[in-house]
Amino acid sequence: MIESPEPAKSRHLVLHDYGMGGLWWWIRAASAQQIVDTCAEVEVVTDPETVARAETWSLDELDIDALSADPALAALRDKRDGHRHRPGFGALAGRDRVHLDMPGEDGEDSRYLVEFGPDGRWLRQVELTGDGPGIRTDSANWPINPPIDLYDPQYAAMEIDASAFEDAWDRALPDPGDHS
Repeated sequence: MIESPEPAKSRHLVLHDYGMGGLWWWIRAASAQQIVDTCAEVEVVTDPETVARAETWSLDELDIDALSADPALAALRDKRDGHRHRPGFGALAGRDRVHLDMPGEDGEDSRYLVEFGPDGRWLRQVELTGDGPGIRTDSANWPINPPIDLYDPQYAAMEIDASAFEDAWDRALPDPGDHS
């Protein structure tokens, strides 16, 4: 029996954006999709200007099959492996828009209705507290906007209809601190 050859691997610029900074690598893989299927909380950067700039940086270059050589990538791979067999894994990935009803931080008496783009970055948000109409903000209000991992199964249970988000958005008041 003749085995089919492994697909050719190409070099991809990969970012783990954690908000106040990021970790960058070159990863050789058969596709960008293979990378996000293998590692949680990463994105493959394809913007030509960013890729050209990254060519001048001193970044580690790893093969997708040898991620254990980097502790951060190994942890992100292990995190993805932990997601893979849970209900809801990948249910939100690949969509143009995703709307979630997210709880506030521990001890916070609020929740957030959030609209995310296909890259997992926040686009719009309604903060709901008590019985009021809520406060709406959009991505222009956030200087730091790291993406969420839309493959992470925890988010599938938080999904709401776009119409529920739009109704809340329409009722909400603009952020009183927004002077743009």
